Amino acid sequence: MKNTVEYNNKAILELQAAMKKTKNIRMYKRYSVVLKHFQGFQNKVIAEMEGLEEHAVGSYIKKYKVNGLEGLAMKKPSGAPRKLSPEQEQELIYVITNNTPDEVGFEANKNWTIKLICQWVMLNFKIIIKHSSMAVILHRLNLSYTRPTYVLKKADKEKQEVFKTDFETLKKHLDGLVDTILFQDESMIRDYQAIQKTWFVKGQQRKIPTYGKNAGVKLIGILDYETGHVYCEEHDKYDAVVFLEFLKKVLSQYPKGKIVIVLDNARIHHAKLIQPFLEEMKDRLELMFLPPYSPELNLIEGLWGWLKSSVVNNVFFKSVNRVKDSIQNFIRTINKVPTATIDRLCVRM
Repeated sequence: MKNTVEYNNKAILELQAAMKKTKNIRMYKRYSVVLKHFQGFQNKVIAEMEGLEEHAVGSYIKKYKVNGLEGLAMKKPSGAPRKLSPEQEQELIYVITNNTPDEVGFEANKNWTIKLICQWVMLNFKIIIKHSSMAVILHRLNLSYTRPTYVLKKADKEKQEVFKTDFETLKKHLDGLVDTILFQDESMIRDYQAIQKTWFVKGQQRKIPTYGKNAGVKLIGILDYETGHVYCEEHDKYDAVVFLEFLKKVLSQYPKGKIVIVLDNARIHHAKLIQPFLEEMKDRLELMFLPPYSPELNLIEGLWGWLKSSVVNNVFFKSVNRVKDSIQNFIRTINKVPTATIDRLCVRM
């Protein structure tokens, strides 16, 4: 047991020193992978942390245990002819970057792996390439195993620019034709919202207790563009009745002056049920709709991210009431210093 501990400690020190010394990004990653192994992380976790396949993680660890740092050294090209022609390489790049696997014949697969890529090459080019060789080819073609991100495809840039111009005009009417500008939105906060990175003891992971429940809270809120004040309500559902009552609550909070609420095109915001009320209160209340697929223009969207990262992520709540308490405590706290909310959420428009 003592020898094992000594070996692990020696390996950790050796790998840390190698990481400090190397200027090669790929070698740094290899050292980092093996270091995490000796720090106690499982291969599956290491693969996710480093953006690699689990097969590669196991390979690096095995090479190090057999031959030490030399086992991790990158082999120099042998000068052997490339297995794929330049035309085939370009086609491969195009397929990986423009199609998901199910779109090119691999049913029920949405994500490219080296195994699937090898199969695609064999089916289309009749060339067999082993896993390790394909990894080398993909790196050479400037492809990497990365985490994707979401993007809205249908946003109309022209409509967005029109909205920005209209909003600039609206701001000029503050303290004149308009007294208050509010940004409104809904959000769902779950009791198991998300795991995000946090500082903790090096080589260890924070353990978060769970309760096996999937409850959540639906929020409706407003952000005052000029004062930074935030108001949120919790509800069991979103519908036109809830939204109508929320509008009435907004008017009660701002009993004087003209209010313009900036909001998205959710169905409940256009519901027939609210139209008579809007007509009746047209001198006091106006809805200004955002262009479709433009959440980045709704300033209160930033509030939800702020809320989740501050008091919801990395926490599993025991009950819905605990979620509600955490949310309202956050709102009360930021409302004590509304200038910070203005600086964080409102200065970009």
